[in-house]
Formats: sequence, structure tokens, C-alpha cells
Amino acid sequence: MAIQTLFGSVPTEPNLLDRLKAGIQKTRSGLVDRIEDVLSGRKEIDAELLEELEYTLITADLGVRTVQDILERIRVSIDRRSTGDATEIRGLIREQLLETLRASETPVHVVRTPPAVVMLVGINGAGKTTTIGKLAHRFLGEGRKVLLCAADTFRAAAIEQLEVWAERARVDLIRQKTGADPSAVVFDALQAAKARGVDYVIIDTAGRLHTKENLMAELEKMRRTCQRVVPGAPHEVWLVMDATTGQNGLEQARKFTESAGVTGIILTKLDGTAKGGVVVAIARELNLPIRFIGVGEKIDDLLPFEPERFVESLFD
Repeated sequence: MAIQTLFGSVPTEPNLLDRLKAGIQKTRSGLVDRIEDVLSGRKEIDAELLEELEYTLITADLGVRTVQDILERIRVSIDRRSTGDATEIRGLIREQLLETLRASETPVHVVRTPPAVVMLVGINGAGKTTTIGKLAHRFLGEGRKVLLCAADTFRAAAIEQLEVWAERARVDLIRQKTGADPSAVVFDALQAAKARGVDYVIIDTAGRLHTKENLMAELEKMRRTCQRVVPGAPHEVWLVMDATTGQNGLEQARKFTESAGVTGIILTKLDGTAKGGVVVAIARELNLPIRFIGVGEKIDDLLPFEPERFVESLFD
């Protein structure tokens, strides 16, 4: 199999499935193992079984709508007499999760002429700056030249943290002083990228402004600056979300989706939660593809997300 990138596809890392299984072990315990506990020793599908199953799926943060879909699928199967055995329910749940994740999948934007411009948005604390460092490392691994842009000029700490990650990933960083106009930093970074023959520009943005209107206006101004310097940019806008916030993160995600033209999700800290079912809820509720998942603190602990591999890692 291959992984899709903004410059076409690259081969899948050989141990990707093993790393994914290890990274989502808590979610497997919180979802699949609990499903099997509910179904264990049960042959007949009755109201009590469906009630237990509903509780288990909701507490795994799959989202109410997804859980309703799953239960409806089970009921339809029973009515058609294609399912009469509780042990078959596991397969039905697996199919529903895979279908839900596939439904929100869209191909990444293929860039014919570098630089490819990727803007990252999300609230402070979601792991945005760390994710940028990990993305830079991943893109370097594709044999690409990468430049970081410190457009979160509202927090000195954000610029300093990005400098640390730029050094760790061994990539250049374009920055200005704290309080500078973010769009001016974007302009400088894209001009530098064109002059230096850079393949990827990754733009860090502020996690929080005083009002949603300010945030929308600032992001829109940055988008216009991108388009002026690099036609078609930003090619991707990825929303960084903390998996441990579960359903609580969905409302914040909706606001960023509305204001920033988000094209995909990066879900961080998935290794730290048993409620990784939120992956499915996010895909369903926001109708956006999950692009990457964070499964650890090391620089290479950002894995490309593929619905088939994710579901296989949970159930096999």
C-alpha cells in the first residue's frame, strides 16, 4: 500500500500497522474489548443486550448519531433474519465504523508546482506546534525540503517552541518579533520558499484571539496572502485536535471549520485516551477526513490515517 502526499504517493512504512496497534491500545481496550465483554457468552440478541451495547459504544465516544446507525443496522439485520447470533454483531459494528470513516475521506490536494502550503489551525494546547515539528520530520522523510512559518505572533512562547522543533527537525524557520502582523510573516515565508526552492511550507497560526470574528478575519487575511504569493495556496488547512477532549472538542472544531476552510483533521494524543472512538464521531459530524494521528511524544509518532488500517488495528 501507499500513503498519499501533496506530491503524489509514497510507500507505506513496513511497520506502520504494528505502530498503529500499539498507539491505539487504550482505545482497543475501551471499545473492542468492552464490546466483546458485552457479547461474551450471549447467543440471543435481546433488548437488554442492545441497551448494554448502546451504553458501551456511547461511552467510547463514537457519537450518538454513529451509535444510532450501528443499532439500526443490527435491528435491520435481525428483521431480515441475516443476524440472529450475538457473535455476528462484532462484524456489523466493524463494517459500520469503516463505512463511516470512508464516507468522509477525500484525496489530498496534489500540488504540481512547489511550494505546497499547509496551514495548521486549532486551539492552544491541542499540540499544534509539536505536530508541526513532527510533520516537518515526516515531509523530510519523503525527501522534501521544508520551511516553517511562525505566524502565531501573539505568544512569544509559540515562536520559541517552534524554533525548538525547527532545530530538532533540522528545518529552517521564518519568524518576526512578537506582535507582528501574521500575514506579513506568511508573505515573508512564502517569498523565501520560492527563492530557496522549498517543497513544503507549514504555517503555524494563533490558537486563540479575543473573538471568533477576529479569528476569522485574521485567518482569512492569511489565506488571501497565501493566494497572492502562491496561486492556489493554502493547499491544505488542517485542524489539530486533542483526542483526549473527546466530544467536547467537536464544537470548537466546528468554529474553526467555518472560519478557516478546514480540509482535514490531525488528531493528537490518541495514545493517551481510551475514547479514541471520537475519530469516528469527528469524521461523521464534521464530514472531514482524518489526515494524521499522534500516538506518542517522539518526533516520528505522527502516523498517516487510513480507515482500513485503523479499523483493522482495533478489531484484529
